[in-house]
Amino acid sequence: MQLGYNTSGFAFHRLDDALDIIAETGYSCVALTLDVHHFDPFRATPADVRDLRAKLRALKLSCVIETGARFLLDAKNKHRPTLLDADSARRVEFLHRAIDICAELEGECVSYWSGARPENSPPDRELYRRLSGHVDALETYARQRGVRLAFEPEPGFLIETMRDFDSLCDLVGHPIGLTLDIGHLQCVESEPPHAFIAKYASTLINVQLDDMKYHEHKHLMFGEGEVDFPPVFAALNAIAYAGPACVELSDASRAAVESARRAYEFLAGHRIRS
Repeated sequence: MQLGYNTSGFAFHRLDDALDIIAETGYSCVALTLDVHHFDPFRATPADVRDLRAKLRALKLSCVIETGARFLLDAKNKHRPTLLDADSARRVEFLHRAIDICAELEGECVSYWSGARPENSPPDRELYRRLSGHVDALETYARQRGVRLAFEPEPGFLIETMRDFDSLCDLVGHPIGLTLDIGHLQCVESEPPHAFIAKYASTLINVQLDDMKYHEHKHLMFGEGEVDFPPVFAALNAIAYAGPACVELSDASRAAVESARRAYEFLAGHRIRS
């Protein structure tokens, strides 16, 4: 698999420096969270994209485009607007730009999610209807650009559990590409994370690696949560998973270099290498 690290864990570094450190540490992939300080998709020029593509190639890093920027679209409201809002045009524009950037970078996929229920929101059936319509349209746009989309269930969002994900796929009318965050599975599911890997092997495009505790949505360094990782790695090996598997420690930026090193040493200690 393509072991990587998410730039959200390097919030205080310049992107070029973060990429250098990620590659030097031993990772072969980067999960690039498009954000105000790391490749703002509303300000990046075609020349910026070409330069980034050259940088990734020089460092031999594959790339996943992550869309979890917190205040990129609204400086006062985290993650808003989402695909669930009545006016979601800014989110759709952002995702189109993310898809375009992924295409130019020849990235592995674009990872995205539903968002939380808006204030005074309509019933869930209406939110599912809105979301499924957006997913269908985004899938069409991504196919035209030769890009794969990977939908991520997220604690606290409309699509939180794998059962929610299945319901969304039913509405869309076919299975859609999937991002599995191992910590999220630990947080919201009653079954252990490894139980879902074989079940969703046919649509699994992207994996996020982090530790977490049941019902506590906080991304933790390996060994600080409750995930039993050997069965997770065994399950990924059993399906011959060869896609991105990126460490996501979005609160680790104050110790970014040390955190990236510790995470890589943990993975290497379990004989998980790029």
